[in-house]
Amino acid sequence: MFAKDLINPMLPVLKSTDTVGEVMDWMDEYRIGQLPLVNGEEYQGLINLDTIIDADEALPLLALQPAHGDIAVTENQHLLEILSVSQKYDLQAIPVLNDEQKFAGTINNHELLNQFTKNLGIQELGAVLEIAVENRSYSLSEISRLIESNDTKIISSYYTSNTTNEESKDILTLKLNRQDITHVVATLERYEYDIVGAYNFEALETPDRERYDLLMKYLDM
Repeated sequence: MFAKDLINPMLPVLKSTDTVGEVMDWMDEYRIGQLPLVNGEEYQGLINLDTIIDADEALPLLALQPAHGDIAVTENQHLLEILSVSQKYDLQAIPVLNDEQKFAGTINNHELLNQFTKNLGIQELGAVLEIAVENRSYSLSEISRLIESNDTKIISSYYTSNTTNEESKDILTLKLNRQDITHVVATLERYEYDIVGAYNFEALETPDRERYDLLMKYLDM
């Protein structure tokens, strides 16, 4: 999914003639702490609630200095790139520019996170598995093959690099389409994969519950 697909056309676009009071009302209505300031089609920056909260409500935005005037994404940037920009600059509203560097619209960070969550398949039923891996020997295709040999599919995955401890491994997190992953874990451990966590979001019925409890107890040893 790209930036152009995530634009919320309902979010207000501010003009320099708008007043602080008007902006605060819009931020309250849309429950957002930032809105883009645009002059014609030129993106000027973001107006932050924190910087106007104590200002005179009759003051026009022309008298204020917007923030992040050089921070924006383009229409064809991927969701993950947008999320990176949003997190790096702590944005609530992400301005989007077209190929001519003209303002195209705004992405609400809350909606961006919701879309990212959907893409990860977090709302789908299934277990989450964490595997410690060496960066140089990591192979998702091999891990996927072993998991699929147990009639289980990977819904989504993400890789977390260890940057704090040279002795620690990186973590591969997998969302699977099954909740009973007893046989999956057994297969991966048979091939000497280091399982560091296994999580299940729905109670299992016996005897699956008993096998799952034994697996969790083993993993915690």
